Amino acid sequence: MNKKLLACCLLLPLQVFAEPVWVGKFTATEGALPAPWQVEQLNKNIPPTQYRLREWDGVMAVEAHAVKSMALFARPVSVDLAKTPVLCWRWRIDAPLKTADMTQKSGDDYAARVYLSFDVPPDTLGLGTRIALGLARTLHGGQVPDAAINYVWDNRQPVGTWQANTYTERARMLVLRTGAGQAGRWVDERRDVSADFLRAFGHLPLRLTGLAIATDTDNTGEEARAGFADFRFVARAADCPPS
Repeated sequence: MNKKLLACCLLLPLQVFAEPVWVGKFTATEGALPAPWQVEQLNKNIPPTQYRLREWDGVMAVEAHAVKSMALFARPVSVDLAKTPVLCWRWRIDAPLKTADMTQKSGDDYAARVYLSFDVPPDTLGLGTRIALGLARTLHGGQVPDAAINYVWDNRQPVGTWQANTYTERARMLVLRTGAGQAGRWVDERRDVSADFLRAFGHLPLRLTGLAIATDTDNTGEEARAGFADFRFVARAADCPPS
């Protein structure tokens, strides 16, 4: 390389990305359930899914075990989606559910799901939606968000399927994995959360407020086990950092 070309290369600006924001890097020293993560039981009449830390094929992860049960393992999140809109993580399931059906309330169960909650600009909520959200919060508490996206490991719908949740239009479901083809091993994921929200709701969120994971089988009465690990947000053009 001649000196003139070298000088030009040195003058080129380096591409600088925002630092990754880790929101779920689990370690063996954190104990049973690391703060600020906590179990959120949405219905006290339904047994909660059990969560614990474990090393699983070389990965320190949260294991979710559901037997006719449902509960979230959740934490608050404050992330600038303008700088780091992409969520990276890894997950696994033992097996997909047999009788779940995301198109029916009676089948609204998933071997694994990653749940993101959001505040939205007030002017995007109609009067009917505001009334419905107020009623839901009266019945279920302040954990009911303005909007939510669920990334799910389904048992029958094709990858890429978008659908409103059978219980509420304010939660949208996106199938990232389906069936048993990748069961029994870790699978890496990468999703542009801002882009997914825009597609689901037609506008950008005001802010991301929370992240939760779940394995739920309260509707189908089945048993399921899943693992979740290494949640971090990165810039759109950045690679997912190694765990």
